[in-house]
Amino acid sequence: MSELKHYFAPTNLDQAVECLKDGDVTILAGGTDLTPQSQAGRVKIKQTLMNIRHVSELAGITLEGDEIRIGALTTITEIMNNALVKQHLPVLVEACDQFASDQIRNAATIGGNICNASPAGDTLIPLLVLDASVELASMPEAELYRHSMPLSTFFIGPGKTRRSLCELVTCVRIPLPPENHVARFHKLGTRPALDISKISIGIAGTLKEGILSNVRVAFGAVAPTPVRAPRTEKALEGQRLDEATIAKVANVAKDEVKPIDDVRASAWYRKEMIHNITRRLLSHVAQT
Repeated sequence: MSELKHYFAPTNLDQAVECLKDGDVTILAGGTDLTPQSQAGRVKIKQTLMNIRHVSELAGITLEGDEIRIGALTTITEIMNNALVKQHLPVLVEACDQFASDQIRNAATIGGNICNASPAGDTLIPLLVLDASVELASMPEAELYRHSMPLSTFFIGPGKTRRSLCELVTCVRIPLPPENHVARFHKLGTRPALDISKISIGIAGTLKEGILSNVRVAFGAVAPTPVRAPRTEKALEGQRLDEATIAKVANVAKDEVKPIDDVRASAWYRKEMIHNITRRLLSHVAQT
């Protein structure tokens, strides 16, 4: 077991990424996941603890061309209150409003929620249906190198992502939704704003004259990672949202997920709720 030997608080991105070259570094941002996980013994703090809160390049929400850039250090509260997000990404605001308590939302960051890679992560489902990508920075040689990957390929298991030890997530990028875009999110829990979700669902697409196209569907807490639902998307694509279509798609969604039993819910219950809530969300979309 390694013991903490160094504490580092970089003030720019180059310093932060250079520190990661060693590989034996734990990254601290909001600390709302890291602190309880380390206290419970599920995460071991590595030899260097790097606090990235003072790296200004990781902050802020901006419109860059046809994308909205949300810096990795942006808190859930900042996302909820941002005018750009409210205007263009209301489904993300909806999910953030069900994210823990006010105190947690004031500290928790979007980058932390992504890198924690929980199958039940609250922001991950809306980000998936919004076609978000993550930007990563590293310094393999003397210069900073950045690259992006779709969020849909970023997660590989509970708490595991494709981020290498020498990379830092700098931001999430979300394309501006097109005209007539609709999106809905639902989180199921005893107290949705405070509990880890039993399931979560996101549905998005372009709705014109009652027909849904460019469909995106994602589910949380029904697999080892947050997942897109390609069979459900295919069943919805180009379809008129009448009662028959909605009933058919709800059945496809139920059959597509393969959840497990755990302390929050049984696999049977999760499948039933996927069916019922998919049907409810599609009915809401149809009435838009």
